[in-house]
Amino acid sequence: MSEEISKLQEIVNGAHSIVFFGGAGVSTESGIPDFRSVDGLYNQKYDYPPEEILSHTFFVRKPEEFYKFYRDKILMVDAKEEPKPNAAHLKLAELEKAGKLSAVVTQNIDGLHQAAGSKTVYELHGSIHRNYCTSCHKFFDVDYMRKADGVPRCDECGSIVKPDVVLYEEGLDDETIDGAVRAIRNADVLIIGGTSLVVYPAAGFVNYFRGSHLVLINKGETAQDKNADLCIHDSIGKVLGSITV
Repeated sequence: MSEEISKLQEIVNGAHSIVFFGGAGVSTESGIPDFRSVDGLYNQKYDYPPEEILSHTFFVRKPEEFYKFYRDKILMVDAKEEPKPNAAHLKLAELEKAGKLSAVVTQNIDGLHQAAGSKTVYELHGSIHRNYCTSCHKFFDVDYMRKADGVPRCDECGSIVKPDVVLYEEGLDDETIDGAVRAIRNADVLIIGGTSLVVYPAAGFVNYFRGSHLVLINKGETAQDKNADLCIHDSIGKVLGSITV
């Protein structure tokens, strides 16, 4: 066991209330593309820039083009197999079950934390698993969205169904914000993993932490590295998977 892993194990052993704050890097090890790496969505070519496609204005004006991108790159309907929780997701669920971890705060929309068994998850940017009619607000699951041809429409009123994900130009959910801030503020250990901490307002949530140990696990450097008690530049699955509960 490396010195860094040993220190992380020591911090986890002494913790009473851990909160994990995670980003896209947590899910890339499950085969889900991130947005800002060399091979990420923002560095691939489409008829429109991904930032524009994933905006509220674009969704309203060009829903057909939005759903072409969404089905291909977010829902991954043509993927050979469904993305599954990796070692990081599974270890966090194990830590929660053991009473060590009080909450996961995630910027991801894939639902893999819940699939791994985590119960208290604050999804800052929403979830692909929740979808609603823009008129009558009927709920639809992700299977409905995957099977729909073109623009998904409500089977009752015929209006467009929108995924409950936060697009550019849209605000975060107030209740989710309150829960995430409360969890971070009350934690004695905050582990940040798989995020470059450049997306606001989500990245600003770190500033609410008042606990004993700030841990950063990310392959690349972040703006918070200098403030961390422990900084590990490695795979999030590899690092968390090494911890014993």
